[in-house]
Amino acid sequence: MSTIAANLQAVEATIAAAAQAANRPVSSVRLLAVSKTFPMEDVLEAMAAGQRAFGENYLQEGVEKIAAVARAQPDTAVEWHFIGPIQSNKTRPIAANFAWVHTVERLKIAQRLSEQRPPEMGPLNICLQVNISGEATKSGATPSELPELARQVAALPNLALRGLMAIPEAQTDPALQRAAFAKLRTLADSLRAAGLPIDTLSMGMSGDMAAAILEGATIVRVGSAIFGARNYD
Repeated sequence: MSTIAANLQAVEATIAAAAQAANRPVSSVRLLAVSKTFPMEDVLEAMAAGQRAFGENYLQEGVEKIAAVARAQPDTAVEWHFIGPIQSNKTRPIAANFAWVHTVERLKIAQRLSEQRPPEMGPLNICLQVNISGEATKSGATPSELPELARQVAALPNLALRGLMAIPEAQTDPALQRAAFAKLRTLADSLRAAGLPIDTLSMGMSGDMAAAILEGATIVRVGSAIFGARNYD
């Protein structure tokens, strides 16, 4: 078994244990393998182990990888998620290459994605990013901005508002990790109560995925626990 395959198996075991502890079916949590900075060969190795959903933060790298993987495995359906910051001038290639976008925080970005989504690709799945910990250095809508933003995005054509995403302040204490994720879950519950079609909570990474699952995560975004330490040089 390859290292990546073994790592995937270990991550899936962590997900299963957390789901069981939360009295949830394992199938209610999806694993998004965050492949940013890792080569196409690593993605293919993960695919050989059964992984089919991958997240990319950097647009050019992601688009190149999507094309290379499609050439290498033309008969395998792969779901690509954009999980990085979005500049207005980058929305067209995001809309044309990805199935999901997790980092919408402004109406202008959502409008551009809606206008630029190729109709033949079907609706682009959208998560709204929330700055749940109120950090000045983090992206995301504030909790007070969220209800109006969600209503506006849900009304746009060519998009499917699916849920919320957050990257809380890093904590090592599981209780503090859970507290931040609980805030996002509460916000999602309030949007659902207002009639919005929210079914996704994208939260939890390599260091806190168990806490996220206990608080209702439906997508966990895991990179280093699968692919190893990143080299950003």
